Amino acid sequence: MKSSPLELKENVFKILVLYLHTDSTELISRELTKKVNMSPIFFKNLPIIVNLKKIFNIENWNSIKKIITSFNFYILGVSNCYSTVLKTKIEESGLPVFLKEKSLVNYISKNKLNNINAINLNMQKKTKIVSYPIRSGQKIYSANSDLIIINNVSPGAEIIADGNIHIYGIIRGRVLAGAQGDTTCQIFCIKFFAELISIAGKYLLSDQFLPDILGKSVRIYIKDKKLNILKFS
Repeated sequence: MKSSPLELKENVFKILVLYLHTDSTELISRELTKKVNMSPIFFKNLPIIVNLKKIFNIENWNSIKKIITSFNFYILGVSNCYSTVLKTKIEESGLPVFLKEKSLVNYISKNKLNNINAINLNMQKKTKIVSYPIRSGQKIYSANSDLIIINNVSPGAEIIADGNIHIYGIIRGRVLAGAQGDTTCQIFCIKFFAELISIAGKYLLSDQFLPDILGKSVRIYIKDKKLNILKFS
């Protein structure tokens, strides 16, 4: 039997949402500059949804859209727009408007997601161990396995793993665990000064870290759909 040239299947996507709290192009540009400069590789060509829940109307939508895309973000659509006039402007700019983010895709059930995570864990390879220092600009990726770094990670360096990440040295770069969407993955650091941390697409930048965790040993994990940083005593 001849196979079909295409097929439609349900799937799950990890999509970041950009929540706008202002329509000031100057403020938006300034804040995006600060965040993107923390991790240019992480944010490059990143698909996002723009959430307008906090803003009822925007007169300068096209200018805002232009600023966001100038930072190499790819806007999939806009959510929580309750102004008919603004909705028309957005649609005329070539973007769809969704009532909520989940309107973008049909998310699979929690049980199916747990099954996928279990499969991913079973597929994991032998843990990757790196003993040399990771310099600025270097990128280390461990596919389908955990990653152990037995040295320091410099600012501007990036370490990524589909599994858990352990860092037995000073971490000053970017750390991304659960790169394929496994929310059970964790990050362990003995001297925490990271620029960015991420697990399964959820991330925090350095300006969001509490001062008392800097330089400490920490465990990073997802709980209640949020990244948590636990300081070891």
